[in-house]
Amino acid sequence: MGNVLGVGIDLVSISEIRDLDERTKGAFVQRTYTSKEREDAVGASDYYEFLAGRFAVKEAVYKAICSSFPDVNFDFRNVETIKQPNGAPKFSANIELLNIFKTIGAEDVLVSISNQGDYVIAIAQLIKRE
Repeated sequence: MGNVLGVGIDLVSISEIRDLDERTKGAFVQRTYTSKEREDAVGASDYYEFLAGRFAVKEAVYKAICSSFPDVNFDFRNVETIKQPNGAPKFSANIELLNIFKTIGAEDVLVSISNQGDYVIAIAQLIKRE
C-alpha cells in the first residue's frame, strides 16, 4: 500500500439512526444504504448498530476525500462497506468513486469501525496509488 492521502473520522449515535429510520418509516435506510448493506444489516446481531457503523464509514470516507481534495464532491451514499468473511468491514468503490480515485491518484480506502454503548466510530484512510 502507498501513502495516506487523507483521513476521515465520524462518530454516530445508534439511537439517532434508529429514531431517524422510524421517523421516516424506513425511507432513510432505503435511500442511504446499498442493497448489500441493507441485506447484511438484516443478518447482523444488532440491526441499528450495524447501520450506524456503515453510516459512520460513509461520512468518514467523504471526509477523507473531500477534506484533502476540496474540489471533489460526491454523494456519500455511494460509499459501500461490505463485510469480509472474517467480519471485518471493507470499503467497496462504485464507478463514480473509482473515477474520483483516478483523478486524485488514490488506490483504496482502508476503514475500521468500533462501537461502545450507543456510539459507533469509523475511521477511513485514503491510500495513494503507487
